[in-house]
Amino acid sequence: MNKKMVKKIFIVDDDDMMAMALEDHLTRNTLHEIHVFTTGEECIKNLRMQPDVIILDYNLNSVQKEAANGMAILDAIKKLNRDIPVVLFSSQDAYSVALQSINKGATQYVIKDEKAFDNIVAICNS
Repeated sequence: MNKKMVKKIFIVDDDDMMAMALEDHLTRNTLHEIHVFTTGEECIKNLRMQPDVIILDYNLNSVQKEAANGMAILDAIKKLNRDIPVVLFSSQDAYSVALQSINKGATQYVIKDEKAFDNIVAICNS
């Protein structure tokens, strides 16, 4: 992969184990530059880094109760820059949740299952 194809990817997940596992999987399977944030607020503060893709957890306030959830962060990202692709990453397998996230501007909706990491690699490499 040449330098032009390297993307800057933000992973936003308050589950440290999940974020580290996804970061490790992406690092092993791509040459992309990965940045991990445990809150959406941290992601918003770092948008000046111009990410190419944001992988955003749907449920972001399980560790820091005052933190905004994924849908609120999706709204904030889209208000600041509609062009950044955001992939909502969730254990919620309800069609209504997926549809709501797409309607709010998410590019993709990936359910946290055994194929999730490979699906995210494919999205990031496209």
